[in-house]
Amino acid sequence: MTDKRILVIDNEEYIREVVQICLETVAGWEVLTAADGHCGLALAQSTQPDAILLDVMMPDMDGPTTFQNLQANVATAYIPVILLTAKVQASDRQRYASMGIKAAIAKPFNPLQLASLVAEALGWSL
Repeated sequence: MTDKRILVIDNEEYIREVVQICLETVAGWEVLTAADGHCGLALAQSTQPDAILLDVMMPDMDGPTTFQNLQANVATAYIPVILLTAKVQASDRQRYASMGIKAAIAKPFNPLQLASLVAEALGWSL
């Protein structure tokens, strides 16, 4: 088991809970959660996670805007970001990659495979 810290930013409580349980149980990672982009930005700066799983569609501040704010802050710009999204088409993946996003994981996802998908995208071993 590794001692990685993952921040999950998603406005859906159910998604946050499922992701947290999956990553803690399967990978042994510490998982922090935030219900919106504003809280996520503050938590990313204060906790310095090893990676962020970020929902694309959120009210107030969406995922791409949250990502831009993370990139604009010298304290969080280095943190790799993986998007969680219901919309993952080839053109979306290309756009996300050009923005500097590490990967996009489609919702709904297989909870038992989530840790492997995250580890693969980031080059981590489980």
